[in-house]
Amino acid sequence: MELLRYYISESSQTEQLIHVQDVLTLVHLNEEVVKVNNNTDMTYEIMLAEKARSGSREAFCELYGIYKDRLYRYALYRLGDPDDAEDAVSECILEAWKGIRSLRSSSSFGAWIFRILYNCCMKHIRNAIGLRGSLESMAAASRREQSSAGTSDLPLMIELAEALSQLSEDEREIVLLSSAAGLTSSEISVITGLSSGSVRSKLSRSMAKMRKYLS
Repeated sequence: MELLRYYISESSQTEQLIHVQDVLTLVHLNEEVVKVNNNTDMTYEIMLAEKARSGSREAFCELYGIYKDRLYRYALYRLGDPDDAEDAVSECILEAWKGIRSLRSSSSFGAWIFRILYNCCMKHIRNAIGLRGSLESMAAASRREQSSAGTSDLPLMIELAEALSQLSEDEREIVLLSSAAGLTSSEISVITGLSSGSVRSKLSRSMAKMRKYLS
């Protein structure tokens, strides 16, 4: 467990900067993310998942290294606060390690771990002021982040938060799982319980709403 805590603590927010422009670009292009981490060999990832299921902490930590940016990005968009996002990701990773043997298929590790993170985020939301308040606090949280990081993404962050606020909770969830987490429609269907076709349809309609608001 100490090894996992070390890997989590070594992941700084500086390394996990949000690619706001990339998400907005996907909204305008109405494209579904096929795979964000193109440099990762899927066969290698499956091998790591197999080893992790057998109890290898090193393999699990390497999987975390592959997914950490997307996990943090999704949690931050979902919760709107950097500290809450880090807490949710840490809880997710520790829960995932404890339950790694329950992973039925090594090829579905991505959808499995994002389902855990989704539940962790929902717990934070239930304990806070609700999803609407989280979205409205995103601008303030981003202002603190941008001030310390010295970047110029704040206007885009606010723009994205406002566009997301036009969606229903289900629509927002699908958009974030696709554009922020980088999951495919098939992976999102595992998390939401919807068919892949329904996910694609909802994603397309949601992106259209966001484009209309941003135009």
